[in-house]
Amino acid sequence: MDKILEALVSSSHPLTVKRAIVKKVTEAAEKEVTEEQCQALYHLTTRLILLGEDAFQRQVGLQVQEAYARYHRDEFARFFSKEYVLGLLQQGYGSLDRRDPAILDFLHGSLRLLISCPAVLEMAPLLQTEVLRIICERPEPATCAKLATILTDFPQCVPREKAGVLFCQQLVRTFAYFHCPATEERELREYVTQVTRVSVLLQGIWKAEPATLLPSLQEVFAIISSTDPSFEPSIALASLVQHIPLQMITVLIKSLTTDQNVKDASMTQALCRMIDWLSWPLANHVDTWVIALLKGLAAVQKFTILIDVTLLKIEQVVPHIVPLVKSLKNDGLPNSKTFLLQFAELVHCMMYQYSGFPDLYDSILESIKELPKPNEEKIKFVLNQSAWTSQSNSFASGLLKITGKSETGKTGLVNLGNTCYMNSIIQILFMATDFRRHVMSLHLNGSNTLMKKLQLLFAFLAHTQRAAYSPRSFLEVSRPPWFTAGSQQDCSEYLRFLLDRLHEEEKTLSALQVTSSKPEPATTSAETLQAATSQPVADMPTHPAPVAAKGDGRTLVERMFGGRLSTTIRCLQCHSLSEKEEPFTDLSLAFCPSMSKCHGPTDEHKSSSSVGPCQGAVNGGSESSEGSVKEGAGTGMERPVVEPTLSVPDLVDYFLAPEILENENCYFCERCASLQRAKKVMQVVMAPEYLILTLLRFSYDATCHVRRKILDNVGIPLHMSLPLRQHGISASSSFSTAATSSSSDSPDSGENLAKKLKPSQKEDGMTENRRNSETNDSDSEMLSVPYVLSSVVVHSGMSSESGHYYSYGRNASSTDGYVAHPCPKDLESSSLSESSTATQEEMGCAGNKSMDWFLFNDSRVSFTNFESLQNVTSRFPKDTAYVLIYRKQEVSGQPGNSGPVVNGSRLSGEPPLQKELMDAITKDNKLFLQEQELNARARALQATSASCSFRPNGSDDNEPPGSCGPSGGGGGGGFNTISRLVF
Repeated sequence: MDKILEALVSSSHPLTVKRAIVKKVTEAAEKEVTEEQCQALYHLTTRLILLGEDAFQRQVGLQVQEAYARYHRDEFARFFSKEYVLGLLQQGYGSLDRRDPAILDFLHGSLRLLISCPAVLEMAPLLQTEVLRIICERPEPATCAKLATILTDFPQCVPREKAGVLFCQQLVRTFAYFHCPATEERELREYVTQVTRVSVLLQGIWKAEPATLLPSLQEVFAIISSTDPSFEPSIALASLVQHIPLQMITVLIKSLTTDQNVKDASMTQALCRMIDWLSWPLANHVDTWVIALLKGLAAVQKFTILIDVTLLKIEQVVPHIVPLVKSLKNDGLPNSKTFLLQFAELVHCMMYQYSGFPDLYDSILESIKELPKPNEEKIKFVLNQSAWTSQSNSFASGLLKITGKSETGKTGLVNLGNTCYMNSIIQILFMATDFRRHVMSLHLNGSNTLMKKLQLLFAFLAHTQRAAYSPRSFLEVSRPPWFTAGSQQDCSEYLRFLLDRLHEEEKTLSALQVTSSKPEPATTSAETLQAATSQPVADMPTHPAPVAAKGDGRTLVERMFGGRLSTTIRCLQCHSLSEKEEPFTDLSLAFCPSMSKCHGPTDEHKSSSSVGPCQGAVNGGSESSEGSVKEGAGTGMERPVVEPTLSVPDLVDYFLAPEILENENCYFCERCASLQRAKKVMQVVMAPEYLILTLLRFSYDATCHVRRKILDNVGIPLHMSLPLRQHGISASSSFSTAATSSSSDSPDSGENLAKKLKPSQKEDGMTENRRNSETNDSDSEMLSVPYVLSSVVVHSGMSSESGHYYSYGRNASSTDGYVAHPCPKDLESSSLSESSTATQEEMGCAGNKSMDWFLFNDSRVSFTNFESLQNVTSRFPKDTAYVLIYRKQEVSGQPGNSGPVVNGSRLSGEPPLQKELMDAITKDNKLFLQEQELNARARALQATSASCSFRPNGSDDNEPPGSCGPSGGGGGGGFNTISRLVF
């Protein structure tokens, strides 16, 4: 019979003929057949089932085998012996591998033919062992699903007792490898069906053997709490949650949250993955378990975990907020409307508490703009309820461990404990392209100099493989002596101190070279520099000063950021002039009292004493110093009319506006030898390559004895102009005669680089040019010097004593397509705000490129655009521009000024990385890779040694805190807790 059947299926006869003959063969099964014939037919039909060339041959095999097994069951039982089954499961069949799902299909079909036969019970112990072995080999979802079907139909083949516990644990572990590469809907549905079959099998085992449930759940937690970066468990584990009895929530959560062996890092990882499970299509009850775990952690005051999880998942949650709001608006249900109002309130609280993410919040604000916005008192009230307070405050440290470098290619800076003031300044200096290139081109010796530390820091920012670099060594050498470690500081004050230190280092070396007897100055040691100065200069550069542009001997800081400001006072009685020129590195722009009157009177605006062009600390610095910032109301100054909407050019206009000195602020005229009314005019006589502007947003309220923040929204143009007075004599020549004065190391000193570089024509640093009434400066042509915005530091917070700094930056060059022309003579001291605004609209396309701007927020770097920067204060009222850097542009009809010259050549591209810097970066990159490998190995060892208890892998996160100010992550609000989040 077997010979006939074999010849038939391989013949060329029509299918109708073949089917008719097969029907005769199956009907013959009812007759007496010898055991030898049965065995031959069973072997033939098995070969057809497993190795058939087409569907017809496999179908014939199934039909004939089922017919003969029904009427000759004993013969089939002897054919389907334990040895035969063991061979199939361990060696496969012919060309079929033992893991082929067809083997399990054949096994399942054969067992069904013997369902009431004692042979099945005899084979059960063998199958129990084999299914455990198969599961330990981590089979594919399809194989697991077929095995689950077999065990569901034949529960006697499920491992028992200890083997049953081990089987459940290994099945859970196999679940973790159920990754789905499919993209088509049919494949996805098939994958979900396979996962469901396996989860139903586990559910049945847990019901039949309750002792297997807890070890299985322990295994689930061990998997999802693993901190091994090389292994990411499958989201399919979420399908198991629906089968866990809800009455076990209280016991399990309490056991989990109070277990001392569970490390915070492991719990954080587990909770993050459970949140990811919410996207599983059949994730029933996952939300219930997540909420229960959150409440359990809050009950035992493990707020650090809650905060870390929230910060880690905020970027995954944010994209779903807008669709959720739209869905709630459209369904029209009463409870949806109530929930939407509560949800919008919490969203506003989140944005208030964790500022500094305008790129994430813009679309959310747009979606909820029609809903009521809570006032500040309501927000504070909500934030003080059910607050999560963390003493470790590990903001963003966890992000660095599980994420790679930003898609922007830029490197973040690790917050070392309220060091956002330094991080924001370093990033904007790094984005000052010409300054960065000149720093990187310097050939420096000695590792203890400030310039060397800055060069090394810039090199790491450009070439490290780390997502964020830790600037600890630079912080130690650049922090002002009066800055308290770990406390909030003023970024503007830090910037001035840093530039001053860099300038003094280079200037001291230049002085040593002049007095040196050697024809060619050799490398000077730090000890020689220290002995040659009146103050410790352990950080002085140990290299020859770079050749300055035009041979004027200016330092790098002077060439990049240095400008000159002329202050002229004309006596209105005798018309004599007193003129003083002084250098500056930044202009501090005060708000006109009428601009900020809603914030109350302030000494900064009402004081009759002048304020210097470089003052204005947020905290820790001087509140006033001699100089040229305008006085408040009542001084009779001639200032431009301020419109309700302010812009940076408006503040520049106010800074340069003529001022009448009268009443209590009269001028002492030496010619008249008495106090006289006078007119004071300030004019820029030399424009810096990079113009630094500081907006004086912090003023002292004498009534309340507190420093308040001016929250006025100031428009930031992409392009602006700075009026420059042209002299017959070059103003830049006076830089070489600048006198040296000692650095200030007192927090009460308002001196800065502009004050230290006063010309030394007289002892008091002032040159007085006496002229008659006919002599004036009308022959000085006013030139409009164009600038393009390079970077902005934003302060987020409600006061100077708290908050957070983050910055916007772009690679601005000196040729961004903006062309300016000389100003009319009658314009005198205007910053061309209208022209700037128009030009911004016409030529601002470069600044609106989606990939042109970067947002630097400590460790986090992301793409943004100019529109986001322009709208940041209108959308987030406590986020205000504080320090701005503009890059000077080439002027039509004048020689190109694309950057100073170093060693006789202009820097038009990134300089090659010096060998010393390259070696340091290569060494650190190798160290970083080794750290990653060691961490992976350590976590893998912990994973293999984990026992069946709630002891997941990982270690506590003891990284330095990354938040700023007393309110953590984004600061602001003046709260006294370390870090809070509403739940």
